[in-house]
Amino acid sequence: MPELLIPFFINLRLLDIIDILLVAFMLYELYNLVKGTAAINILLGIVAIFLAWRLVRILEMELLTEILGAFISVGFIALIVVFQPEIRKFLLLLGTPAFIRKNHRRFLFWKIRYANDENLSIDPIVQACHKMANSKTGALIVIGKIHELEEYINTGEILDAKISEQLIENIFFKNSPLHDGAVIIINNKIKAASCILPVSKSEELPVHVGLRHRSAVGVTEKSDAIAIVVSEQTGKISWVKEGKMSPGIQPSKLKTLLEEEFNPDAGNNRK
Repeated sequence: MPELLIPFFINLRLLDIIDILLVAFMLYELYNLVKGTAAINILLGIVAIFLAWRLVRILEMELLTEILGAFISVGFIALIVVFQPEIRKFLLLLGTPAFIRKNHRRFLFWKIRYANDENLSIDPIVQACHKMANSKTGALIVIGKIHELEEYINTGEILDAKISEQLIENIFFKNSPLHDGAVIIINNKIKAASCILPVSKSEELPVHVGLRHRSAVGVTEKSDAIAIVVSEQTGKISWVKEGKMSPGIQPSKLKTLLEEEFNPDAGNNRK
């Protein structure tokens, strides 16, 4: 075993160290690019398989090397297929003149625009939730951050409307044809209503938690989105982030949480 590793360190050149540091830097930037999206799990899986392949190759485990090598050779094609929407969006951004001027997120030396670059209109959301809580009107509002939630938007009715208190209330009115489902907000617009979300199978949730709350937990488990739920039974407002639910949130607290997530500068100025 030591004999196998000695030549590796003896032949290590300065350029090899630079090569390793550059790859590590690119992987770190790529991780920041997809962090909070469903793609992060796929990326981590690919990196784990690649590292395992390099390890068994160094240890001269021929059978595992052949198996993992064949998987990786096919895996790069699968990678292009899986990340096709992200690759297409990234290449389109590179060709956009306004692309360089964006300063919200970056990949290597480029600035990239993501969902909710604009400040979120918080007050209409808070006021609508407050009124729906008082009238015990069930509601589920999902607000995207980096992940644009296109797979869920396509399951509902596209609105692409300005956020307003009245519109949110009308959508979730009990006799409205759009009330049964989620409203998704992206880039300070109500992109769609009556959207279908994944239901969480977490065993940590109480048995009495309904489908609306489980859907809120489910979408925040699979993305970096924030979900707000108004209970039809109790009228309580729940805040859901990263698969964790905080029930019984007061409107003032809801406003503070939204400012911290989407308008941090506004929250600091208010303080």
